[in-house]
Amino acid sequence: MIRALEKAFGMREGGRRLPAPVPPERGPFRRDFWKSPLRGAWLSSVLSAALLPLIVVCAVTGLLSHVAYDTELAGNSVTGSDGLLSPIYAELDWPAGWPWLYALNQGLHVVAGVAAIPILLAKLWSVIPKLWERPAVRTAAHAVERLSLALLVGSGLFVFFTGVLNIQIYYPWQFSFVPSHLYGSFIFLAALVFHIVVKLPTMARAFRERGVVRPLKESAAQTTVEPVESSESVSTAPRAATISRRGLLGAVGAASVGLGAMMVGQSVGGPLRGLAFLAPRGVDTGVGPNDFPVNKTAASVGVTPEQTAAAWRLNVVGRFELSLTRDDLLRLPQSSHRLPIACVEGWSTTQDWSGVPIVELAGMAGVGELESVFVESLQEGGAFGQTTLNAAQAADPRSLLALTVNGADLSLDHGFPARLIVPALPGVHNTKWVERLTFQSA
Repeated sequence: MIRALEKAFGMREGGRRLPAPVPPERGPFRRDFWKSPLRGAWLSSVLSAALLPLIVVCAVTGLLSHVAYDTELAGNSVTGSDGLLSPIYAELDWPAGWPWLYALNQGLHVVAGVAAIPILLAKLWSVIPKLWERPAVRTAAHAVERLSLALLVGSGLFVFFTGVLNIQIYYPWQFSFVPSHLYGSFIFLAALVFHIVVKLPTMARAFRERGVVRPLKESAAQTTVEPVESSESVSTAPRAATISRRGLLGAVGAASVGLGAMMVGQSVGGPLRGLAFLAPRGVDTGVGPNDFPVNKTAASVGVTPEQTAAAWRLNVVGRFELSLTRDDLLRLPQSSHRLPIACVEGWSTTQDWSGVPIVELAGMAGVGELESVFVESLQEGGAFGQTTLNAAQAADPRSLLALTVNGADLSLDHGFPARLIVPALPGVHNTKWVERLTFQSA
């Protein structure tokens, strides 16, 4: 009994100290804990190859979305601080005049991002044993790889999780979504590039040894385990397969296509709008001609009917200063255009807008060649209550101070008495409840 205790606690035996025994690994830390015979380098490589194009689309459209905000202009930043990024974005100009451009960009961003989720989860499932491997760190190179993996998984889950909740216009956190999502994506992309460089030889070897499509021809009964030495994710004590690799990839692909189709419904609209089961719910859209989506109601931002009643005036500042009532604006030459509103959450809607061209108001204020126009709203709240149009946007004849939509007065929630409508401008910058336009000449 005494000798057993001495051995258990590393006590002396015969004058020498015994090393403390190393407890055996248990649970998920043991490779034989993971039983699926599907895991291995080939499955992980196929999922990576399917995931990468969707991530590239998300990354490119995310960058372009930020370009569309013209964050170097006063009132347009929604990142809180553009700091290091400002010089980059200042060199990139968002094309003006293509009404559908931002709707297309954000539709691709959201559809690709949501469609990537089932593939991302399947990818994490395929490599989860590696996340539990022991020893956790073997060498300095292995430590760097493990750190990059932690950054990749952590930032990836953060970016996709916050993105999905942003689509729902639901923010159960205290930080600002846009800068957090943006900088989180930079960490994710940097870790992803490192991961691709490290794992590209493994992917090439897996496809060379097993082929690209050969494992897809195997039924569940024919499914075999990959060589144990080919990947840390291969089980050393697998059970019989209950589904083939073909079946697993088919289920993941069907989920990806299904979720993507739902998001296409909210981006394209029309008959497909009924498929948009994941579009934001519980948001008032209005009635009749004003029956289309609203991100923020007047009540939610503190705009009251009293502020928009007969006492409302539009202040126009240029070489001259004007104060115009809504009736004054309605007596001016009106222009009508069918233009979309496209929001960062991915939804878009196209309506028939009528109002006074911005360039017409600039002329009334004595401003000829425009440099910019600063737009202020009754709404308070930084970038959400003000915006700046660049010269091309302000000079576009389709850029309107809209007064009616689909032949009816704007509803309060859609910006009554007047709102901004500009081709290809992000929805958040199509400012509602406009009270002041300040023109800068070139």
